[in-house]
Amino acid sequence: MDDDKLILAIETSCDETAAAVIKNGNEILSNIVASQIESHKRFGGVVPEIASRHHVEQITVIIEEAMNEANVTFSDLSAIAVTEGPGLVGALLIGVNAAKALAFAHDLPLIGVHHIAGHIYANQLITDLKFPLMTLVVSGGHTELVYMKEHGNFEVVGETRDDAVGEAYDKVARTLNLPYPGGPHIDRLATEGTATIDLPRAWLEQDSYDFSFSGLKSAVINTLHNAKQKGMEISNEDLAASFQESVIEVLVEKSKRAAIEYDVKQFLVAGGVAANKGLREKMTEQFAKLDIELIIPPLYLCTDNAAMIGAAAFVQLEKKQFTGYTLNGNPGLNLERN
Repeated sequence: MDDDKLILAIETSCDETAAAVIKNGNEILSNIVASQIESHKRFGGVVPEIASRHHVEQITVIIEEAMNEANVTFSDLSAIAVTEGPGLVGALLIGVNAAKALAFAHDLPLIGVHHIAGHIYANQLITDLKFPLMTLVVSGGHTELVYMKEHGNFEVVGETRDDAVGEAYDKVARTLNLPYPGGPHIDRLATEGTATIDLPRAWLEQDSYDFSFSGLKSAVINTLHNAKQKGMEISNEDLAASFQESVIEVLVEKSKRAAIEYDVKQFLVAGGVAANKGLREKMTEQFAKLDIELIIPPLYLCTDNAAMIGAAAFVQLEKKQFTGYTLNGNPGLNLERN
């Protein structure tokens, strides 16, 4: 393994405590994730203070498990990588401080990674990236179209003006009294219903690649309230199907238009909502009509994990873009400037 470059990566941006060992930026030697969903479920969403406490309790154990599963020691490593931001500042700080301590103790380079760059580079763990490429990033906190002309170069060509798509899913799920996280439950219900309810599509300006989901979310809430006031029953399955169809139509159409206009070789889908069955099926169906390779990662690489952070960090390792011990959690970290 003398010629191989191994990175220990740490991810604690929200409610997953994760650590992984990645070889040469594209091979997973270990990828350990401790989820906190059960702790946050009763609150209907992530409670930042509880998330931070869980990270403190689990971080050392998760790192040890990742190292043991990969069967490596710290002397085998080329660098320590960690999510610098964006995310919950208290949660980020746990991972950042653990990474700084390990880097200092073992005299290893330290690499701060942008969380969204990680989601994009999760696809590199599946196949080689081909430039130029475009990525649709869809998660609880982000909805963006990101253009890349080369490794490490990010241009956000479209983003949400209000709610992220995952956030809209969770809010609609709460309205339907579904458990947290709401996205998988909406996706499941949508397969059991029919899109018979007329809900809006926010296309915005004709040439815009931006997104907006707050109006759609409000339309769902108003539809339910109006039906209740009239004593009418609305099928949760049909409402979920109608909501999901509206979301997916906008995401897919803007993705296709951006891919064609920017003349990309590859189109990637990244983020937690990339696990949505309806979105995966529609993207696959529509991009099959284009001469553009579509890459959607397997489900375990869609949600937050440390393997994706290690994959993104490898690019920075190759360029010797290291971080000093002044590294801090940065909840507002900018992808393009990063």
